[in-house]
Amino acid sequence: MVGLMGREASSRRGLRLLVAPTLLILAGILVAYGMLTGCSQGGAPSTQNAGKKKPVVLTTFTVIQDMAQQVAGDHLDVQSITKPGAEIHDYEPTPDDITRAEGADLVLDNGLGLERWFERFIADSHAKRVELSKGVEPMEIAEGEYQGNANPHAWMSPKNGQIYVDNIVKAFSELDPDHADEYKSNGEAYKARIQKVADELEEGLSKLPEGSRTLVTCEGAFSYLCRDAKLNEVYLWPVNAENEGTPQQVASVIEKVRSAGVPTVFCESTVNPKAMQQVAEATGTNLSTDADHMLYVDSLSDADGPVPSYLELLRHDARVIVEGLSKGRS
Repeated sequence: MVGLMGREASSRRGLRLLVAPTLLILAGILVAYGMLTGCSQGGAPSTQNAGKKKPVVLTTFTVIQDMAQQVAGDHLDVQSITKPGAEIHDYEPTPDDITRAEGADLVLDNGLGLERWFERFIADSHAKRVELSKGVEPMEIAEGEYQGNANPHAWMSPKNGQIYVDNIVKAFSELDPDHADEYKSNGEAYKARIQKVADELEEGLSKLPEGSRTLVTCEGAFSYLCRDAKLNEVYLWPVNAENEGTPQQVASVIEKVRSAGVPTVFCESTVNPKAMQQVAEATGTNLSTDADHMLYVDSLSDADGPVPSYLELLRHDARVIVEGLSKGRS
């Protein structure tokens, strides 16, 4: 009996030794089969076996990144090439920026000549490019080296901002048709919020007396806003360029400020205020360069700053303008 039991135990051990490598071989075959069937032709991972990656939308600066994010919701990965506080006109793309552009599915830029560096940047990208200012009625630059070209700062008009949103909705719906209805719904809701800000802005600026309706800034970035609000616009230079704050520009603005009796002059967050400080000193006008009293145009602030969103940028600028032009001279 003991001999028989010993032989049976020996047989079971032999069977286990035989089964173990056989199972390993079968497992290897199944893994290999899974790897083969988990890839479609061309080597792309199967969406059934891997999480679907969000399409990447790359924007040229933070203002339109925020606008695009309001429309995208959670369906797209919306990024900005430039960071908060960056000057957009003569930005120098980094190698990392170029790599990101090559991997993007869609690139959104402002157009109207704002991103002068953009053509070199986008050269090797296969992403579709959409200019958000398409459909805007452009205002021409009246003087300087860019005379006759379109003023690029169209988003500073809430009316134009709504055109940008329509262009974003269309671009996203073509990129990701499965969520087109949501993009449309998000866009309409966002346009309603922009309209509310536009109404607030118009009401605030309408309170300014006729003799205090001249906006004096470093760059001529408020032409569209001034057109909407029926403000007179004076600036040191029309568009950020090499020739900024020349003695001739400063002298011309000093004369206009004195003539119009302007109480406050302004400068933008991405611009050196040195030239405008000369104007303020020569005319006895107010000029504040702290973050809460500067104007914002080309860039949002960080999340804890005064203008973390496009809507807050519009509200902030309207408040600062109204407060500044309602003051007496310093």
